[in-house]
Amino acid sequence: MKLSVIILNYNVRHFLELCIKSVEAALIHIDSEIIVIDNLSKDDSCEMVKRQFPKVKLIENSENYGFSKGNNIAVKEAKGEYLCILNPDTVVAEDTFELLLKISEAQKNLGIIGCRLIDGQGQFLPESKRKVPTPHVAIKKMLGLSSSYYVNEINEKSTGLAPIFVGAFMFLKTSIYNEVNGFDEDYFMYGEDIDLSYKVSQAGYDNMYYGATTVIHFKGESTLKDKTYAKRFYGAMQIFYNKHFKSNVAFDALVWLGIRCAPLFKKSSNDDIQPKRNYVLLSSEMNILIEKALKQELSLQTSIENYNDDTEYILDNNHLSFKSIIEIISNTPKNCSATFKILPKNSNFIIGSNSSKSRGTIISF
Repeated sequence: MKLSVIILNYNVRHFLELCIKSVEAALIHIDSEIIVIDNLSKDDSCEMVKRQFPKVKLIENSENYGFSKGNNIAVKEAKGEYLCILNPDTVVAEDTFELLLKISEAQKNLGIIGCRLIDGQGQFLPESKRKVPTPHVAIKKMLGLSSSYYVNEINEKSTGLAPIFVGAFMFLKTSIYNEVNGFDEDYFMYGEDIDLSYKVSQAGYDNMYYGATTVIHFKGESTLKDKTYAKRFYGAMQIFYNKHFKSNVAFDALVWLGIRCAPLFKKSSNDDIQPKRNYVLLSSEMNILIEKALKQELSLQTSIENYNDDTEYILDNNHLSFKSIIEIISNTPKNCSATFKILPKNSNFIIGSNSSKSRGTIISF
């Protein structure tokens, strides 16, 4: 088997459904498998997978083991030559995996491949390509000086070597994952992606950023900024430095401050404050059910010529491919405040996020 796609899920049933549909569309021509591992979700994620995706291998954990152990459990069951570690709040294009397999097999000594990630409103996520967060770099980042934290030398749509990738999307050979013992289970959540990237790099492999394919990462579903997040994030960074670097007093002090002060700087998201909007359905036919669910008039278009600031575009996957949906969102002008939701194929809900800092919106009909 060529590829195993690993999706670790925890209480994001609707985002998971959208994610699996995009992954299935991207695996049509690849000898592959999808493994969903669930960390004891309280919603009906597992029932949905069993009902709608009988070919997906579902592993139901008896407790929430966290990101590292959860993924490691799934990888032990994987049969693919390659792995893709994927968050459930992502959307991939139909050609994403074919492109990555092609470049993987053409390159020698390749470690992890990361790709261009955008949020639900088309904004590039700079964590798509990061530098090794040495204590000096991390201190600058915590002080708000992020220029030395990201690999800004590589254009977001270009390709080049970058040492650190985010766990929302990591593509690599299964043999390399096993060679470095996978994700370190000392991390419960956060930091494990930095650690794995660093271990692969230290093992002598070249980690590569590939900006020619774009993946949506709604992000807010898995990175809610609250006190628990702060404790886990800064605690994870302490684990990383204790393992790979010498103790740094300044860094330890900033970690202490970060855990206590992060909640004070929590910002309200665009999802919390919604301006009055016009609604446009990009589809081949009007869907009255969506109009009723929104309780708003809904106009119909088949494409976007000009993005309008006061408009929310509902992108119908029954009419549009995932690749075209990603392109539409990605091409949003920088100063435009248009927003987007996706209607997954054969689904009774629309879904999306107006902010990468809070949970998204799900509207059922």
